[in-house]
Amino acid sequence: MTEALQQKRAPYVVEWREAFKVQIPQVDAEHHRLFDIIRALDLETIDETISELLDYVVTHFTNEQALMEQSGYPAFEQHLKLHEEFGAHVAEFLGSGDEWTEERVHDLRRFLNKWLIGHIMTHDLRFGRWYADHKGHAPAPQVQATKEQRGFFSRLFGRG
Repeated sequence: MTEALQQKRAPYVVEWREAFKVQIPQVDAEHHRLFDIIRALDLETIDETISELLDYVVTHFTNEQALMEQSGYPAFEQHLKLHEEFGAHVAEFLGSGDEWTEERVHDLRRFLNKWLIGHIMTHDLRFGRWYADHKGHAPAPQVQATKEQRGFFSRLFGRG
C-alpha cells in the first residue's frame, strides 16, 4: 500500500489539548469527553458509539446552554442557533441511510473534530472569556439540564 493511500485511510483523530479549555470546569470536562467519544468511533462499534455520542451531545449542549442562560450571556440566542445547525447537519449525515464503511466513519470523525475544534476555539472561548469577565473567578455552578431543556436535541437525534 502506498504511503499516500495509508495516510488517506488513517483515522482523523484529534486529541484533547489544554488550548481547548474555556476555563469553565464543567464545560471543559464535557468537551474533553466529546473528544474521547469521537476518537472511539470505529466501524466495528459504530452503532453503540454513535448512540453514546448523540446522548452526550444532547447532555453537553443542554448543560452549556443552561449555564449561558442562567448567567445572562448576551450571545446566548446566537450560540443556540449554532448548536441547532450542528444538530441538523449530524441528523442529515446519519439519516442518509448510507452503509457504514471505514471511509464514512472517517468522514464523520473528520467533520465532528473540525466542527468541535472550530466551535470551541471561537464561540465557546468567547463565552469563557465573557463568563470570567462578568462572573468573576467564582466557579461556575454545575448545571444539569432538565428533561424539557433537553427536548429539542433529543427529538432531533431521535432520542426523545
